Amino acid sequence: MIYTTEVQHMCPVAKGAYHGPAPIPEEGKWVQAKQIADISGFTHGVGWCAPQQGACKLTLNVKEGVIQEALIETVGCSGMTHSAAMASEILIGKTILEALNTDLVCDAINTAMRELFLQIVYGRTQSAFSEDGLAVGASLEDLGKGLRSQVGTMFATAEKGPRYLEMAEGYCSRVALNKENEIVGYEFINLGKMMDFIKKGIDANEALEKAKGHYGQWDNAAKYIDPRQE
Repeated sequence: MIYTTEVQHMCPVAKGAYHGPAPIPEEGKWVQAKQIADISGFTHGVGWCAPQQGACKLTLNVKEGVIQEALIETVGCSGMTHSAAMASEILIGKTILEALNTDLVCDAINTAMRELFLQIVYGRTQSAFSEDGLAVGASLEDLGKGLRSQVGTMFATAEKGPRYLEMAEGYCSRVALNKENEIVGYEFINLGKMMDFIKKGIDANEALEKAKGHYGQWDNAAKYIDPRQE
């Protein structure tokens, strides 16, 4: 370490009281974090790319500074899915400092990592007050039994009005309208359930019907339309 001449000629002055870092909540404990290994937590965050064409929701489970679990969900850009595949291999086993300074292939995923890093090191995690935190694998609970991300996709024009294309329940196959042509319900296909039925050997058409459901005033609608064709 190099000191300037001015500092070398200063007289030493003793430092007074020790002012340690403020304790942060981590997995049901208050921790004075001084190094990466002191950091633990489970949390979510969202990132976006520079042109804001796509977004990433990133979920991490960090134990003693090391990422043990990652869930990467992307929307809006086809290339992001391949980036997410690579990032899922990159993130696991890295410390959060390593992950922050690693290229995660996609700007949206990198931005999400930055936002999560801030939450985790400041103690703003979902598991901040959960004793021993959340078990590895907890992020899969967000996906439900079908292990699919919840996606909402709607399209609308001033000329023709709204079209429901995808809801949390699944792919919107039909939309119900009342006599004033207002949307009062929709039919959906739970693609996760449909694929489970097909894997069990059920015929695809039967699986399609078994995976259907509807929401709203479906039975009392005046008419039904296919949002992708009408």
